[in-house]
Amino acid sequence: MHHIFKKFSDLQVLIIGDVMMDTYLWGRVDRISPEAPVPVVSVMKKENRLGGAANVALNIQSLGAQPIICAVIGDDQEGNEFLSLLDQQKLSAEGIIKVNGRPTTVKTRVIGHNQQIVRVDAETDQQISQAISDAIFVKVAEIINRETIHAIIFEDYDKGLLSEDLITKTVNLANERQILTIVDPKKRNFLSYRNVSLFKPNLKELREGLKMEIEPRNIENINDAVLSLQEKLNAQIIMVTLSELGVYISSSKGEKILPAHIRNIADVSGAGDTVIATATLCLAAGLDEFKTAEIANLAGGLVCEQVGVVPISFDLLLSETMNLQ
Repeated sequence: MHHIFKKFSDLQVLIIGDVMMDTYLWGRVDRISPEAPVPVVSVMKKENRLGGAANVALNIQSLGAQPIICAVIGDDQEGNEFLSLLDQQKLSAEGIIKVNGRPTTVKTRVIGHNQQIVRVDAETDQQISQAISDAIFVKVAEIINRETIHAIIFEDYDKGLLSEDLITKTVNLANERQILTIVDPKKRNFLSYRNVSLFKPNLKELREGLKMEIEPRNIENINDAVLSLQEKLNAQIIMVTLSELGVYISSSKGEKILPAHIRNIADVSGAGDTVIATATLCLAAGLDEFKTAEIANLAGGLVCEQVGVVPISFDLLLSETMNLQ
């Protein structure tokens, strides 16, 4: 497996999706507020991190590959801070477009004694204009024409960047160039991702996207749902993450459920970002879909052991993967 992981450093991945900034207020809780039955958090530390599609980029980078992000941010203080974080992480901002009057998405998590107490979201989910969408596609095409791109990840958080038009044009271009297309979907564009390489919803997204009730412990139930999805999307591989029940994987080679690894779960935030990044690099490095799903499932479990949104460690994942064999 070590030779597969070594291949990661030769890979470039384009990430198109909703970026955000994750802000953390770390503190201690010693009392309940006299104003309302809520804890009072005495803040000890404040920290800003890259989030959303930018956290997928951090995971790609952490695993040794080269990510390039295409996204929009606001022309605001938070947008400037986001660009500063990109610079600190040595990530390119060439695919980032500032949009006047649009707020940069910020998710603020208040954490006391290593437990998340509340999350405050400042954002818009308004669809970007056609002009901005066209500008994003121009950047996508420029990067694909200039660089050797091995995979494109669509990281959809339903915040308004991705549209059926942008998705279709990008997938068509990628398929012409034989570039892998990997999708982490949300509800709004769920059925717009046709003819992609890998489509990875979680159970909630699968239920909402197909408007079906799905019992995850009933394999026939999942098979029927995925068959219905496959008829609509014509995806090469469908991978459904089932939280503590593991991962369901379906392709022309068959279907399989891979059980979850037992972990001390501290925080599930960002686990999906890690799964999609790991799966992308494994596929691009030449692993088959079943081994890819197994390693991506393992990576998602590992980041859940840490508080907050954090990228996967290359060395830790390699070590744990060696234990699978």
